[in-house]
Amino acid sequence: MKFGASIASYTTSWDSIESAVQTMDKGTFDSVWFPDHFIPPSAWKGAEDQPIFESWSLLAAVASSTSKLRMGHMVNGNTYRNPALVVKMATTIDQISRGRFILSHGAAWFEREHLAYGWDFPGLKERSDRFEESCHLIRSLLTSENPVDFNGTYYSLTQAPLSPGSFQKPHIPIMVGGIGEKRTLKTLAKYGDIWNLDGFAVGKPENAELGGMSVELFRHKVDVIHKHCETIDRDPAEIKLTISMPIKLTDDDLEAEKFIANVGPGTLAGSVEYVIQRISEFMEAGVDEIMFSPRPSTSESLQELDDLVMSAFN
Repeated sequence: MKFGASIASYTTSWDSIESAVQTMDKGTFDSVWFPDHFIPPSAWKGAEDQPIFESWSLLAAVASSTSKLRMGHMVNGNTYRNPALVVKMATTIDQISRGRFILSHGAAWFEREHLAYGWDFPGLKERSDRFEESCHLIRSLLTSENPVDFNGTYYSLTQAPLSPGSFQKPHIPIMVGGIGEKRTLKTLAKYGDIWNLDGFAVGKPENAELGGMSVELFRHKVDVIHKHCETIDRDPAEIKLTISMPIKLTDDDLEAEKFIANVGPGTLAGSVEYVIQRISEFMEAGVDEIMFSPRPSTSESLQELDDLVMSAFN
């Protein structure tokens, strides 16, 4: 089992982010992730005027200041940037980090950001169409040894070169974040190398019928992935399975309940013993890596996770 952590890029400072990342790089963490947002999302109600750092810039800084951590977004929003530009930025960071970058990609969901900055926010169907097409383009660029032509509905390339390409071989892995069974998981089966089940997404009010983050939900989604892979004759074992979970260690049941009520039922909150038990259940279900989202994501909270939770699995 591998462990990573998503570091909050909002309601914080660069000094705090840098300290947290250094703690992770010195410890037993395997990966570091940053959310791709421009306004603090809904879990931070009333925090729109708080500092928030651009995620690709953070990753470039982290790539040059760490030695072992793999890194990426949780997750990159497709509607914010042209996907060909995303590939170019990804390969640059992969070169800087000597092959430690993961290109994690999602359809984007936060309408408020788009309205604030004048970006188009299409309906769900078009965002899903754009997302699938962008994943196709991204994989085409990353895997081709020659300039790429691509003629899509929303994106196009004309003899587009990619140099330098990925530092890691055969190419930067593509991680797809999402839970939609008809579109997102189908896109994963066609173009992705890693899947991430996000506790924040599971905990949204519109996903209340899912019942929160559970082993049963994970297994069901994996079954859907396997069916999509079978349809296109792909070995599902090629896809790495990961989950990201907001987490809080506390022996106070009321504090745990308050945290879950604020962040959502995709949250893991409770005693060290309880958290270790839940992680063990996901590990037995086939999860390859868990990315924690501790709140606050400080050097101290990350060290606590390393010492008290991750040490039980190392």
